[in-house]
Amino acid sequence: MPREDYQQKLLDLRENVLYMSEVVMERLRMGLDALEQKDTDLAWEVIDGDEEVNQLYLDLEQECIDLLALQQPVASDLRMIAASFKIITDLERIGDLATNLGEYTLEANHDVFPEVDIQELGTLTLDMIEDSMTAYADEDAEGCYGIADRDDELDARCERASEIVVRDLIETELESNTEEEVEQLLQDVSRLLLTVRDLERIGDHAVNIAARTLYMVENDDELIY
Repeated sequence: MPREDYQQKLLDLRENVLYMSEVVMERLRMGLDALEQKDTDLAWEVIDGDEEVNQLYLDLEQECIDLLALQQPVASDLRMIAASFKIITDLERIGDLATNLGEYTLEANHDVFPEVDIQELGTLTLDMIEDSMTAYADEDAEGCYGIADRDDELDARCERASEIVVRDLIETELESNTEEEVEQLLQDVSRLLLTVRDLERIGDHAVNIAARTLYMVENDDELIY
């Protein structure tokens, strides 16, 4: 493979990873909107769109394998390819979690615990993904540390949200409800807790992206472990 062609393929890989991140973030936005608006059509669009994300992952995986097999890159190029491979794995998993939001929308019957602001948590996770991908695009090592710091805030907010749900459930007078109403409430509570957990996991994936970017830029594995 001529050197010029090889360098272009590295640039193409980076651009394709960034494109995949845009698709995944759009799926996440749609999943959050579907939840907020109880829009089942939008929920199905998110669920059906997971196939596109999976195909993007497979195509980029093959790009990484081809670059490793055909060129045997060393040093910074090797780190870039390895980091990109890890990042697309995190993006694919974020896509799966966005699909979960679509499925939760289809299953939900009514609002429970409106004091838990799912949209605020979702905005935090979207900002973290966007900033981690900007750090990847710009090779910004300093920006990677900022993502890791913000994850602590997200974790704390998710923990508070879960505590609100559990506390309110304990304080709810279930004796006055029918067995069917109690079962429905428990299902809704479980679904809300799963939503909070999934958003927290998306934040973890954003940190993983930042960690791999830092490794790519500075050969520094501090955030990986």
